Amino acid sequence: MVKHQPLQVYERQLCLSCLTGIYGCRWKRYQRSHDDSSKWECSWFFLLCCSFLLLLIWSYFWLEARNDYNEFNWLLYNRSAVWKDGTVPILATTLTGFTYTAFLMILALCHIALGQQLNLYWIHKIVVLAILLTTITGVVSVDDFWQDEWDIVIISLQFTGPFLHIGALAVVTALGWVIAGHVVRGERSRLQVVTLVLYVSVLLVLYLVPLFISSPCIMDRSKLGPHPAVIGRRGAPMLAPEHTIMSFSKALQQKVAALEADVTISLDGVPFLMRDRTLRRTTNVEKLFPARQDNDASFFNWTEIRSLNAGLWFLRDDPYWTAQYMSEKDRNRTANQTVCSLAELLRLAARTNRSVIFSLRRPPPQHPRHQLWVSDALKVIQRSSIQPEQVMWTPDWYRKKVRAAVPLLHQTSDEKLPVAELKERGISTLTLHYSQARARDIRQFSGSNVSVNVYPVNEPWLYSLMWCSGVQSVSSDAPHILKKSADEYGLIWITSDLISVAIVIGIFIFQKWKMSGMRSYNPEQIMLSAVRRPSRDVNLMKEKLIFSEINNGVGSTDELSVYTGNGLDAYAHDDIMTPACHAAKL
Repeated sequence: MVKHQPLQVYERQLCLSCLTGIYGCRWKRYQRSHDDSSKWECSWFFLLCCSFLLLLIWSYFWLEARNDYNEFNWLLYNRSAVWKDGTVPILATTLTGFTYTAFLMILALCHIALGQQLNLYWIHKIVVLAILLTTITGVVSVDDFWQDEWDIVIISLQFTGPFLHIGALAVVTALGWVIAGHVVRGERSRLQVVTLVLYVSVLLVLYLVPLFISSPCIMDRSKLGPHPAVIGRRGAPMLAPEHTIMSFSKALQQKVAALEADVTISLDGVPFLMRDRTLRRTTNVEKLFPARQDNDASFFNWTEIRSLNAGLWFLRDDPYWTAQYMSEKDRNRTANQTVCSLAELLRLAARTNRSVIFSLRRPPPQHPRHQLWVSDALKVIQRSSIQPEQVMWTPDWYRKKVRAAVPLLHQTSDEKLPVAELKERGISTLTLHYSQARARDIRQFSGSNVSVNVYPVNEPWLYSLMWCSGVQSVSSDAPHILKKSADEYGLIWITSDLISVAIVIGIFIFQKWKMSGMRSYNPEQIMLSAVRRPSRDVNLMKEKLIFSEINNGVGSTDELSVYTGNGLDAYAHDDIMTPACHAAKL
């Protein structure tokens, strides 16, 4: 009677089946393999990594560009003449693509950690390639259409850099488990050496990155100056239609220090508030004057402009996704807003003791007020009840004549000039885009008694960064969400590096001990691998399995059967072979 020693023990491996099934549609046990992945599959894994990293950068860009979403939509409007929120489809597709690639990345890393062969399903390959090409197209389009916005990435890193460093360090440290398992498994190969060198290089870069992070917020909190004053840019356009009395009233409720507006001169010389070249976006001009809806706003007289409704568009388009949350009273008030004149804005500012800053757009050459536009604005200022020092005059045209006519006007400029030239022109305030507001320049201007106002600042992180940089005021479309607080960084980078080093070394030691201490091998995996193709690793595992069976007390009456590279050989027919014979045959 011959005793049989079973070599195959089938265990339920639901987790592994799900991993290989979702990633490569390999749901059956015999479809799995511990063989090395082919170069073709490694190439697809590389493309997956590229897609994931590119989408990570793309997602970070749009996350930080939230400060300028309205500017993006406004640029789209100027190209298409149709107002729409172009950020919604971009954000939706970016989130979907990032989630998909991140999920596949996790599955691929689990395959590597478990020693499973990578075999990405063909549908996943098509989707990953489509995502990669779409993202590249998006990056090229933004570089062509909105090139200046790339500055937000560099600026945001001054605030988020330390947090991103710690997060990246945690992720790369956790990847040590996968890398260690790949490196210590089996004999050394060129791929394993390259992987180890690359991983160690990335770790070293992350350990040294803090030496090169420069952020104005890395400072002693006691040296932090007063928080910047907030200026309502076009009022509070997220809460009410821009450039309307309602919008400026909402801004005043948020305790803004000043009101900012864009001024255009009408056909009969009345300065009024309008940002766009035409009246289409923010009024119902297409209903009252359909034949003139594409005309320049300055070619309408004040009576015609005053007859337009300047609030219904806000309820219809809901540009900031806030109209739906307005009370019934505010909705009724919004529906009855009209275009605001400069005189009305100055009266409101004088009544509430607020300053006013405005940019003045010159009418086209064929306009009757083309040469008189500056005097038209000065007349309104002189006739209003506001104090001249409360008006921040920005236009650089005829500045000497303006200073002579109204000496007490607060002279400002939106052009970054040397301090000496600013003093010569009598300019005491600079209004700069946030991309031009460098901490070193701000300190230089402040030291020369030139205050700096930065626009647009709509996110708390950017407000905090400007505060740390030392600016005196910021212009914001969202004065209601800016927080009067600044973040302070602790010196925790060295501690993070030391903890990471200890964890990585511990992982490699544990993985090495785990692999060297293994005395049993999975017979099922040996046979499944051997059926596909013979390899030195399979033969090695066979031999160790035989000797493991010997050490476990398998006698000469036991029958051992294993798969060879060419099929199934039965080692016990009518004769009984000893374990030594089995080893010799292998």
